[in-house]
Amino acid sequence: MFLRIFEQVRRKHKFEVAGYVVMPEHFHILIGEPEKGNPSSILQILKQTVARRLLKPARRRRNNQPMLWEEGLPVQNRHFWQARFYDFNVYSNEKRFEKLRYMHRNPVKRGLVSSPELWAWSSFRAYMYAEPSIVKIDELEPRNTKKKPEPK
Repeated sequence: MFLRIFEQVRRKHKFEVAGYVVMPEHFHILIGEPEKGNPSSILQILKQTVARRLLKPARRRRNNQPMLWEEGLPVQNRHFWQARFYDFNVYSNEKRFEKLRYMHRNPVKRGLVSSPELWAWSSFRAYMYAEPSIVKIDELEPRNTKKKPEPK
């Protein structure tokens, strides 16, 4: 569901995606500047849409219905994602590869899988095996590596 929503947000706000990894409580994305909005607003829209879809309001319990747990978190106190995020501007191919490598190795580092290709919620297989992804993967060109016109 996260990847489908991510792709919808990507299309609506028109930004390029160089890579992603979805973890149980957070995600890593490497994106270009959106045509509509800014990276902070994109993250807010993405996180809120996914959380709202997955944290639907709890149904009202009948008085005679026993509770499975006595203490439960009220709906307003349940959180789906970590509250904050860190952004980083990528201006070189070396830094882009470094960030992609870090992202793709995150599930391995956490002990969720033994190698990156085993994590299904990642752009790794799109890179490694050219497999199609729900989210369109673009080759981002770092800003400082664009060719400048040759002097005459």
